[in-house]
Amino acid sequence: MTTRLADIAAQAGVSEATVSRVLNGKPGVAATTRQSVLAALDVLGYERPVRLRQRSEGLVGLITPELENPIFPALAQVIGQALTRQGYTPVLATQTPGGSTEDELTEMLVDRGVAGIIYVSGLHADTTADMQRYERLRAQGVPFVLVDGFSPRVQAPFISPDDRAAMTLAVTHLVSLGHTRIGLALGPKRFVPVQRKIEGFVRAMQDQLGLGAEVVETELVQHSLYTLEGGQAAATALIDRDCTAVVCASDMMALGAIRAARQRGLEVPRDVSVVGFDDSPLIAFTDPPLTTVRKPVPAMGQAAVRTLLEEIGGTPAPHSEFVFMPELVVRGSTASAPHLLRTS
Repeated sequence: MTTRLADIAAQAGVSEATVSRVLNGKPGVAATTRQSVLAALDVLGYERPVRLRQRSEGLVGLITPELENPIFPALAQVIGQALTRQGYTPVLATQTPGGSTEDELTEMLVDRGVAGIIYVSGLHADTTADMQRYERLRAQGVPFVLVDGFSPRVQAPFISPDDRAAMTLAVTHLVSLGHTRIGLALGPKRFVPVQRKIEGFVRAMQDQLGLGAEVVETELVQHSLYTLEGGQAAATALIDRDCTAVVCASDMMALGAIRAARQRGLEVPRDVSVVGFDDSPLIAFTDPPLTTVRKPVPAMGQAAVRTLLEEIGGTPAPHSEFVFMPELVVRGSTASAPHLLRTS
């Protein structure tokens, strides 16, 4: 220790006693002298004592629905890295069935003095939920940003993918392959992203195949759960209605759709084409590799952090929605419609 003090003192051009005072956080040292000692520590490769490291800007809460769907960890990683780069410490809070509710997690984070909260696919996306919870949070002075799901009743910035455009991309791709009987498998209708996907799907089917909205909604749209099993159940119903292609609202549902086709003795993509949504990690390595609509996760995550930090800094974004364009990624789960293959 004495050797180290001597080295630092020599490097900084001060006495060992002064170095000791700085390292122990004692008063009575000029700011410029303190900086010289810290610079000497850095130059000599010594680690600064914990108390002297740059203070964190504070905690930021991130509330996600669950982590089983790989798109949520992917988004959490982008958001966490962006927060860390700005000197904030991310606190990940996850809802699980039978576990803590969004309101309980919010209360826990507020009690710990978080600087702000980012909600991903939370109750704000549920059209039947009470939005007063967010107004109460605003009244407490806690800045927040909402990802995936827009509500005109909440005064806050929203970050969303363009769900309607995503369906247009998927339908356009499948129609170009000769499919005319295309089904849509998605989650419960009360969620905003689900409603928007239906709107985009119906419009695309009208524009490209001339189908009536009522026919599309009653025969070609199937609600289920956002899980592999949910996708399997929805796709089974759609295949039974003679669909040769199924567009799914998540990659997890798409994996279930592939399983449903195989249980019917059908091959993907020879007999049934399947399109996912998200482009979750590892989805390119499924069997077959999944054609999907890529959610712009990096751009959305960084925008959520940037917007929240503006709110924390006192320059809040207007009550508006920042919408990010998805992109179609064509892989091996889509092919020409089966009747075209048979006649070619």
